[in-house]
Amino acid sequence: MKEKKEKQVTIPLLGDPAPSFKAMTTNGEINFPDDYKGKWVVLFSHPADFTPVCTTEFIAFASIADELKAINTELVGLSVDSLPAHKAWLRDIGTLEYEGKKNIKVEFPLIEDIKMDVANKYGMIQPKQANTAAVRAVFIVDPDGIIRLILYYPLTTGRNMDEIIRVIKALQKTDSDKVATPANWQPGKDVIVPGFDPQATPDDNVHCVSWYLCLRKEK
Repeated sequence: MKEKKEKQVTIPLLGDPAPSFKAMTTNGEINFPDDYKGKWVVLFSHPADFTPVCTTEFIAFASIADELKAINTELVGLSVDSLPAHKAWLRDIGTLEYEGKKNIKVEFPLIEDIKMDVANKYGMIQPKQANTAAVRAVFIVDPDGIIRLILYYPLTTGRNMDEIIRVIKALQKTDSDKVATPANWQPGKDVIVPGFDPQATPDDNVHCVSWYLCLRKEK
């Protein structure tokens, strides 16, 4: 008897153009990523509506939506549930109180992906996790429609909003200043100056831990 061959999961890579698609959402049709040119986007998937971990995440995502808008970033959610299910779930979320938050309004679009077309383009369906539910994927797409960061979480583990905000700010910092950010970097902390030669280019704002690791103090 032949063994059943597992379906190969195709995942776009860092630096790739974000796979394009048109889809219906709770806010109407979107054309991704064209509708978001000039903005950063957090495109994320969740396993299912009316589930506990996903509910805590949507409350958390909604709570940081304004902070993300302030740094030119939009949220776009996705699951393989229907539009009526999405709308019913979001209405229910608005009636909940969780960690001191209540009257939560989820105003960012949530994609209907019943046929899993979008989820498969982004490698969000992973058979060893579930065949009929998307994993907790996060794709950060830059203003030019390029994938800059990919995170995958198992079904059981909710995402950290502080980390999502941190990496967006780090990417924006590296783009604007042509620097790199060290481990645990936070805005306002020292940044790495790649290839800096203290003998050739003295700079009072730069201190070197080693010949290959030089950091610049942020003003």
